[in-house]
Parts: sequence; C-alpha cells; structure tokens
Amino acid sequence: MNTMVLLTLISVVGASALFLALAWYLLRIITELEQIGGERKTYGAQSSYLSKIRLGVRAIETQTGALAPYVTALNAGLSGVRDGIKAIDANLGGVINAVSRQEGK
Repeated sequence: MNTMVLLTLISVVGASALFLALAWYLLRIITELEQIGGERKTYGAQSSYLSKIRLGVRAIETQTGALAPYVTALNAGLSGVRDGIKAIDANLGGVINAVSRQEGK
C-alpha cells in the first residue's frame, strides 16, 4: 500500500471520528437544553423554566419602572450631600493643619 493512500485513509478516519464525536456531544447538549425547557402543558405548549424567569424579570421591570423619577431626584440630592461632605473634609483638613502648627509653637 502506498504511503500517500495510507495517510489519506488515516486522515479520513480521524476526521470522521471528530465529526461523530461532535455530533454526539451536540445531541447530548440538545438533550440537556430540552430538560431545562420544562414539561409539556395542554395543547402542546411547553412551560419553560427559562420563560418563567423571563416573565419574573419582566414583572420586576414593570414594578420598578415607576422608581426612575425618584431615583433621579435622589441622585441630585445626594450630589449636594457629596459636595457638602467635600467642603467639610476641606475645612477639617485646615483645622488639622492649624492645630498642628499651634502644637509646634
């Protein structure tokens, strides 16, 4: 048997094994994803756990949608508090420097 023919056959067998393994793992993945989907309900509709999560997230989005104007106002108020705290920090820094200078005398 020619070396080139032997290498070609080994390559074909290797590629076939690779594709068979890939197909087998894809089928296993599909099986796992179908199990996540949930059990069948009436009229062939499937009650998916993922769809239940989506509905829950949508409900949270709907319930918290009214908070946006209040959060904006709260952020504006907290910005003022932040600026005030920065001013206090600067004043306390000046007080510490002044006390340090007095102790040195």
